[in-house]
Amino acid sequence: MLTVVPDPADGDRAAVTSSPSPTVIDEIVREGARRMLAEALKAEVDAYIGQFADERDERGRRLVVRNGHHEPRQVLTSAGAIEVRAPCINNERIDPATGERRRFSSSILPPWARKSRAITEVLALLYLHGLSCGDFVPALGQFLGSTNGLSAPVITKLIEQWKAGQRAFAERDLSGVGYVYLWADGIHVNIRLAEHKLCLLVLIGVRADGHTESIALTDGHRESAESWAGLLADCARRGMGSPVLAIGDGALGFWSALREVFPVTRAQRCWFRKISNVFGALPKSAHPGAKKALGEIWNAENKDRALAAVAAFETAYGAKFPQAVAKITDDVEELLAFHDYPAEHWRHLRTTNPIESTFATVRHRTRVTKGPGSRAAGLAMAFKLIESAQTRWRAINGAHPVALVRAGATFIEGQLVERPEKAVA
Repeated sequence: MLTVVPDPADGDRAAVTSSPSPTVIDEIVREGARRMLAEALKAEVDAYIGQFADERDERGRRLVVRNGHHEPRQVLTSAGAIEVRAPCINNERIDPATGERRRFSSSILPPWARKSRAITEVLALLYLHGLSCGDFVPALGQFLGSTNGLSAPVITKLIEQWKAGQRAFAERDLSGVGYVYLWADGIHVNIRLAEHKLCLLVLIGVRADGHTESIALTDGHRESAESWAGLLADCARRGMGSPVLAIGDGALGFWSALREVFPVTRAQRCWFRKISNVFGALPKSAHPGAKKALGEIWNAENKDRALAAVAAFETAYGAKFPQAVAKITDDVEELLAFHDYPAEHWRHLRTTNPIESTFATVRHRTRVTKGPGSRAAGLAMAFKLIESAQTRWRAINGAHPVALVRAGATFIEGQLVERPEKAVA
């Protein structure tokens, strides 16, 4: 049983407060974690030895037996630094393929491990969210009780791992996934000591089961049609079929490339970007009224009322600000395309917010570090950020109708029409 004997010198303080000090709590947690880890390692070794208990040599002796302990080492865990003495195994079994002795490797504590996977993930997230390499030792050393594994080279190795992960992600097969909705956007990131910014081209999609996931991430030359066409063509080469609806801002490069690679995919313009563009063509004094009028359009309960709101906006502002009105009237079909899909999906389809909210952390990181040191490092950093964010993504509202959209079902005013031929008649 684990017991704690207070320091006699602390007797007066113990009488004043009913709870132990944080130092005592930390020691209890670390000692408990050390004992639990030791028991887990012992149980793993005992199970391995028991598995081969019947295998013996020509003299009848077991081929797999215990053989003391390895030298003690410190391992960084979420409970702090823990000293571990892993048990040894004497394994005389021979691998018939290589002729060499087999080796036991613990799945709990591999020979090379100096920190737990949770600590590795924390280091990555802290770096990605703004902590510089040189700050890890003073920031975490005292908290974890050790500075092992917190040096700048550790982060350098992590970046190399992210680069390898990004390359594997860019080559994976997409033929087994049918994306229904597709968000596209370009994110610009500064590169230290480089003349041009890094332009990240991002694709995020919704599968037929309603779950959202990252599709592609690459660096392009601005947001040109050639860059977008190259990315979309690469996705098609890896087996991706035509999405039903693509959502993006008014960048002509993406839409031109989409018509070339996936001509049957419909277009939905981002309302968030469109409203910003309209405000850019209006004086600030007109912004409050225009904001309310635009809200009547994109938030209308059906397409007819949205079109009526567009006509009202044109009547109110067309004479004085024709350029602002043209930004709506010229793209009205693309701005209201979401009305032809399930009403539960409208809030997701009106904007490119899934990309904007995810890459807010990229912008934060580049502000702190003045940008990554190279284009490859910037791409790897963005990949890791979106990979981390993806674990928190949830299915879109109304996940069930997504499969119906994929199957070509008809929706009018956001509701499924089961016999569209009768509805038309």
